[in-house]
Amino acid sequence: MSSSEGLLYLDHSYPSPEENLACDHALFEACEDGECDEVLRFWHTDAYFVVGGYTNRISTEVYIEACEETGTPVLRRFSGGGTVVQGPGCFNYSLILRPARRPDCETISGTNILVMKRHRDAMKTLLGGAVEFAGISDLTLRSLKFSGNAQRRGRDCVLFHGTFLLTMDLSVISRLLPPPSKSPDYRMNRSHAEFLTNINVEKSTMKDALLTCWNAHTELQADLGGRIQHLVRTRYANPAWIFRY
Repeated sequence: MSSSEGLLYLDHSYPSPEENLACDHALFEACEDGECDEVLRFWHTDAYFVVGGYTNRISTEVYIEACEETGTPVLRRFSGGGTVVQGPGCFNYSLILRPARRPDCETISGTNILVMKRHRDAMKTLLGGAVEFAGISDLTLRSLKFSGNAQRRGRDCVLFHGTFLLTMDLSVISRLLPPPSKSPDYRMNRSHAEFLTNINVEKSTMKDALLTCWNAHTELQADLGGRIQHLVRTRYANPAWIFRY
């Protein structure tokens, strides 16, 4: 399959936050092992939870007491980037790409540019010309961030995934996360409330836009259950993994 022939897609959300994080990891492993091809996945959650990046120090990037008081799980993903809050009103996507087919994906920066420019152009169609690619891998609308993204690189594949803020209660983020220890220059020390925005687009519209953007029209048929449950046990529900830093 060449890059022009498009991706497979998976539109599936699991009941638990841990399973949803593990699914991205399982897709990445399956592609690395040659068990599936390039994939675009969509998922969403009805519960709030905090997700740290692979090397984030949870104790400094999260208001732990606030999470405990509200019963908000604190988890860790296996890609880079900063700590985020997931919840209702977030639209999540994941891409598994093969750099051998996409020369622009042979480097971290090249992958960021390829994906973010493609998503920027798709969002301009929906939102107008004020959409910009900012920082390392953000999308903004009139200088307000509505999409953050991260990646994980392997031997033969790249996982690139992120979130679009559609209708999320943004005040939750300020309650659960302090200002990040690292932030792009364009943030200019703005608070979460001053820096983030929703775009008020329907999930179905987002799905159609990204399916078209990536020419993804064939559904993935794969049994990932065993991989996912193993990853939940060993990583995503394992405090030793979550609080490793």
